[in-house]
Amino acid sequence: MAGAVLLPNWSAGAAVTDDPTVDPATKATFQRLADAVFSDRTNALVDDAKSGQKKGRHQLTSGFSGKVRLSGTQSRQEGAALSELSGRKSRLAKLGEKYSAATTGVTLDATQVKGRRATVDVTETTTLTYEKVKGTEPRTTGFQAHHELTFKADQQGNWQLTGIRDTDDGYLAVNQVAKPAVAAPRTAADDGPPEAARSATTWPAPAKPKNFSATGYDYKAMAAYAAKYWNHYNPDYPNYNGETDGGDCTNFVSQALKAGGWKHVPGYTNDFHKWFGNSSIQSDSFVGVNEFSWFALSSKRVTSLANVYQLDVGDVLQMDFNKDGSKDHSMIVTYRSRQGVPYVTYHSTNTYNRSVASIIASYPNAAYYAYRS
Repeated sequence: MAGAVLLPNWSAGAAVTDDPTVDPATKATFQRLADAVFSDRTNALVDDAKSGQKKGRHQLTSGFSGKVRLSGTQSRQEGAALSELSGRKSRLAKLGEKYSAATTGVTLDATQVKGRRATVDVTETTTLTYEKVKGTEPRTTGFQAHHELTFKADQQGNWQLTGIRDTDDGYLAVNQVAKPAVAAPRTAADDGPPEAARSATTWPAPAKPKNFSATGYDYKAMAAYAAKYWNHYNPDYPNYNGETDGGDCTNFVSQALKAGGWKHVPGYTNDFHKWFGNSSIQSDSFVGVNEFSWFALSSKRVTSLANVYQLDVGDVLQMDFNKDGSKDHSMIVTYRSRQGVPYVTYHSTNTYNRSVASIIASYPNAAYYAYRS
């Protein structure tokens, strides 16, 4: 997600090479446990009162034994994950956000079995329904995430899930456990690029209404583009969501802005004063997080907002997870409630209408940069 991307991933596929000789029953066994694991994580975020379940609802994974189950280590890790997600649910409730229902489904993309070890690539698709706490929330938020699961068979041939690795470049799925941030060494800033002002995350924010007719941009078109392509990728552009490609987040935001009227500024790809992107070539500012910020500010196509809760439809939110001075992720606002909560849509991990409150609750120690477009 950060920095210039050199080679596009034109058709992102499973990292695991599918073995057609693996029997359907074994694949189904892997799929059911994977579905239970990620459903448990999603359910940990759902309001107990609205779901009709007692607090600490029954875990779906606890029903697995024999042919497939969690290993002891993985069981402890999942317990820790559910505990963290329960805490996230509490933090969200204090911010006035709850989920009344959720659905999670898992599909197998590839399965490889070698002796007593198996590796499985899966796609998780999750939708959460917003509980109408304030009454103006969108109906749902959703995302698609990709994971690699490892299994090991015992002497009796029973499989144990021993590991889960998230394979998307992004790590902002609603039900995903936050990765620890490790500060990178600071480097001298390049001569010239403008510094973005960090935005506060306090609620409520001072009023900063957006004039939707001042710029001539079509902000509804930006939101409509993001809604259309959040869970699949426009074939008119390269797809950078590969493990070595740096992520598709800024590429996706740039496409949405372009759909709403942002015009190309042609030139050298590495000149942050330029901005352009199509199927065959993209400027660094079109696909790179920091380069986008430099272009957007220097061109005066955006201005910095003092508080993230001032964001409105068509505005852009960026994050620096470990506060090392280099931004890591870009998102575009696709909805704003009457109570003043912005909702963002982004790639890597593909996510639609996630509230800014939810992101802050997941990453309270990150640095945030909000831009009025």
